[in-house]
Amino acid sequence: MALQRILAVDDEPFNLEIIEEILEDLDFEVQTATSGQECLEIVESYDPQVILLDVSMPQMSGYEVCKAIKANPSLSHIIVMFVSARGSVEERMEGYSVGAEDYIVKPFGHSELKAKLLHLGQMLLEKDILEQQIEDATTTAFSAMATSSEMGQIVNFVEQVGTIQDVSELANALINCLANFGLSCNIEIRVDSDKLHYSTAGLCSPIVIELFEILHSKGRLHEFTNRILVNYELLSVLILNMPSDDPDKHGRIRDHICFIVSVTEQQLLSILTKNTLINQQRELNSAIKTIHSKFTGLLSMLNNNRSQNEAIFKRLQELFESRIPSMGLDEDQEVFIFTHIDEAIQSSVAREEAIAQVKDAFAEIEHDLCNLTTDEQ
Repeated sequence: MALQRILAVDDEPFNLEIIEEILEDLDFEVQTATSGQECLEIVESYDPQVILLDVSMPQMSGYEVCKAIKANPSLSHIIVMFVSARGSVEERMEGYSVGAEDYIVKPFGHSELKAKLLHLGQMLLEKDILEQQIEDATTTAFSAMATSSEMGQIVNFVEQVGTIQDVSELANALINCLANFGLSCNIEIRVDSDKLHYSTAGLCSPIVIELFEILHSKGRLHEFTNRILVNYELLSVLILNMPSDDPDKHGRIRDHICFIVSVTEQQLLSILTKNTLINQQRELNSAIKTIHSKFTGLLSMLNNNRSQNEAIFKRLQELFESRIPSMGLDEDQEVFIFTHIDEAIQSSVAREEAIAQVKDAFAEIEHDLCNLTTDEQ
């Protein structure tokens, strides 16, 4: 369903006028409310897809309004974007803890609000496509929970994860494992300069991505209300629905999560290391082929030189053998000439032996390189 209806809530009429002008330019249907109480009175009948909710309002703050909306099953699907003059990490985390999907800081420009709304509109379109898949996955997850113990789920995951060699497949396996505990989650995987996001709901909301960015280097574990964020070097996992009404179960599930995420991090590191080694192996094989080609060309050149030298000395020897007897030389002169010819031929033979040694050295180097690639594999 495309984004059409928006409810803007602010106790300042001037702010509402600005928002109305921007939204009407974008062809959205807009309804306004000047207080949190008025918002709650009209929200069900108007049924907006997105609420732009001011944080600082008298009598009832935006946080309280959002909490009430998200606590109502018939309204909890509505996307809430907080509008505030303050944008600290604490206030964003507070907004997220009460259920908001996004946050925009006053004063904001036309293009900034448009970009955020277009992104939320895309989320709505994709959400419809994913709803049936989520329902099927949830049904499967709870069925698995009914037939397996918590430790059984962990053992199954550990056995499964060791066979996975693809990053996306690993992320989906982690989502499915946590779903078997009845948990919804968001995942960020950091590979080189890329950040990959996965979610039980199919998409990570903008405020979740901001939390990953802010908190991934701020410690191993963060807990707020019924949510837990676990950080590792390559992997961060945000659990959305911890069992806060049962302290014992909460602690047990938290320990399970930390272990499962740790195992996933190690397998992720293994996948990335293996991919690096495979790439290095390809480069080494390419280098060996190049060296082999160079060696083959050089040996061919040496063989050609040897053949040419043999032919030259053979012709020279035949020439002297046929001409010297008719030159009228005495015996000493003939011996002198033939001696030098023999020395030249012996020198050529010595060079051939050196060429043979070069060939043997090349063959040994190539053999060692082939053994190296075999060892790497």
